[in-house]
Amino acid sequence: MSLILPLLISLSFFIATTTLQEPQHKLLQFHMAILKKGPKWSATYTKETEQLHQAHLERVISLLESGKAITAGPLTDDGDIRGIYIFRAPSAEEARAWVNEDPAVASGNLVAEMHPWWSEDVFKKAHTPLKLTTVYLAFLIRGDKWTPEKTLATEELQKAHLANINRLAEMKKLVVAGPFGDDGSLRGIFVFKVDSLAEARALTETDPAVKAGRLALDLHPWQVPEGTLP
Repeated sequence: MSLILPLLISLSFFIATTTLQEPQHKLLQFHMAILKKGPKWSATYTKETEQLHQAHLERVISLLESGKAITAGPLTDDGDIRGIYIFRAPSAEEARAWVNEDPAVASGNLVAEMHPWWSEDVFKKAHTPLKLTTVYLAFLIRGDKWTPEKTLATEELQKAHLANINRLAEMKKLVVAGPFGDDGSLRGIFVFKVDSLAEARALTETDPAVKAGRLALDLHPWQVPEGTLP
C-alpha cells in the first residue's frame, strides 16, 4: 500500500480545506466524466437503443485501448448516474471533446458532468479479453455540518478521519482515492474492492467525518474492466 497511503494523506488534507492547493506526493491530475441521464434518455429497449448502446460500448473500448481512458464503466444501481469515465488528458477541453464523441453523449441519451480529479497513477491496462468486475465507488460530498472554517474541533476530526482512511488502506479494502480539483460539493472519491455493497457501506460509515456530518457519502456499485484498478 506504499502508493495508497501518501495519496490518502493528501486526499484527506484537500477535502478538509477550502483553499485549492495542488496535492503533493506525486499526484497527477486526471479528468472524470460522470455520465448522467440526458434529455433523450430512454430505458425502453428498441433496435435503435440497442444500436446506440453497441456504439457506446465500442467507443468505451476504443478509449481504453488508446490509453485515453484509464478506466470506465457503468454504475449498476439504476440511478441518475449511468457511468464514469476517467481520462488521462492534457486538458479539460480535450477530455470533454473525447467524451462528447461518445455516441450516447452526442445523441443526448447521456450528458457528461466533467471534473478535474487527482490521484496517484496506480492504473494499469485492462486485461484482454475485456471483462468487467464490480467494485464500489463512494462519492465524498459536503455534509449537513460542512463548514469552511478551520478550528481545533475540525483539526481533531481531521486527524480521526485520516487515521480511519489509513486503516482502510492497510486492510486493502480501499484501493483508490482522490480529491476533485474544482472545490464544489463533490470533495473526492473512495473505491472499495470488497464482497458486497453492504460491506462497502459499513466501511464508509466508520469515517469520523461522516459520523459527524461534515462529509456524506453517495455509494454505488461500479463495473470496471479487470486489471485497471490495483
